[in-house]
Amino acid sequence: MRVVLQRVTNASVTVEGTLIAEINAGLLILLGIEDADGLEDIEWLSRKITNLRIFNDEDEVMNKSLLDTKGDVIVVSQFTLHAATKKGNRPSYIKAARPEVAIPLYEQFIGKLEEDLGKKVGTGVFGADMKVALVNDGPVTISIDTKNKE
Repeated sequence: MRVVLQRVTNASVTVEGTLIAEINAGLLILLGIEDADGLEDIEWLSRKITNLRIFNDEDEVMNKSLLDTKGDVIVVSQFTLHAATKKGNRPSYIKAARPEVAIPLYEQFIGKLEEDLGKKVGTGVFGADMKVALVNDGPVTISIDTKNKE
């Protein structure tokens, strides 16, 4: 699994002119799933995201987690995070999981994140043409790959 975490002051997802999800301060999470992903990836990634200290404390130092701040979250599926760009000019998405694999993992990830946070998580609509709006706070943008735990 690959994610791009964006610390936001607010974010929203709109599909066909309808507002699907909207949050205040927290994280917008773009999630890419590949065939090799499974429950271990979901558990590790959810734990990492909820405990990652990327929110400012009283001294304006990034020392608080999503759990500490009780921040909101939106998760948006994004297969393009698995784009291979080594050859040519057209990205290949061969590593991105097909919907029959990706959708159950996406739903399990959301469930695990909600369990770890103790609150509902906003989502996009899997496979839809979404309009994602955000105000990046900082900006703070972090990418994480469960296959390359740096």
